[in-house]
Amino acid sequence: MVELGRYNTLKVQQKGDHGAYLDGGSDGLILMPRRYVSESVEVGESVRVFVYSDSEDRLVATTETPYAQVGEIAYLEVVSVNEQVGAFLDWGLAKDLLLPFREQDGLPLYKGDGIVVAIYVDQYTRRIAASTKLHRYLPDSLPEYEPNDPVHVLIYGDSPLGYKAIVDKRYRGLLYHEETSDKLETGDQFTGYIKKVRSGGKIDLRRDPSGYERVGGLAELILGEVEKAGGSLEVNDKSAPEEIRKRFNTSKKAFKQALGALYKTRRICFTATGIALTKD
Repeated sequence: MVELGRYNTLKVQQKGDHGAYLDGGSDGLILMPRRYVSESVEVGESVRVFVYSDSEDRLVATTETPYAQVGEIAYLEVVSVNEQVGAFLDWGLAKDLLLPFREQDGLPLYKGDGIVVAIYVDQYTRRIAASTKLHRYLPDSLPEYEPNDPVHVLIYGDSPLGYKAIVDKRYRGLLYHEETSDKLETGDQFTGYIKKVRSGGKIDLRRDPSGYERVGGLAELILGEVEKAGGSLEVNDKSAPEEIRKRFNTSKKAFKQALGALYKTRRICFTATGIALTKD
């Protein structure tokens, strides 16, 4: 049996006018439409495909890449709303993903809205669908991360302590306010870093890597930008966090630490409006 809503490696059993038919085991032959079949694909060859159901609930294979697969959590856009069944979301495939009314948790949705959802397979209909009830789909297993590991971060809310986040489309995390000077919103996505994995599986996050490696690497980046600008740059530790993030992709806190390291080693000096290279 194939894994519905996920990537599968299947063998080509035959080719026809409509495309290639793949061996789906107990699910029978699965059509990969002609537009996805490379001319070089031969019968007997194995191909990696994403399997989902078409508008008539028939299994179909595609080489397209969805924004997320079953078992993952993603931020998707509402493309239409049907008053009878629910909202339809763009998840990167030809057939839109249904978010049933019962899975919207009372949230009113309109075309163009963005929403964070978990993708699952309905156990009764075997249809792929979405849900805003994220807690149901968080894994029980303890994440295997080490401090400072880079991870994909998706913001889905906030709390008095910080921003609620989904880590690598699967786990629950928290980015404390002290770890970022930026104002974040639901749907924001970026590379973050592991600070700590708690015994219950919750993850504490950093916006930037910690320690000497972060400061050293960022310091060299800043130096390079100053050199490219002709020896001076109109940005310093008084600059707005948004400007620093846009220019150097880092927080103001990390930027100030890197500037401090450069200043202590006399590689830069501060000017009235920014920073400049020191003269030999």
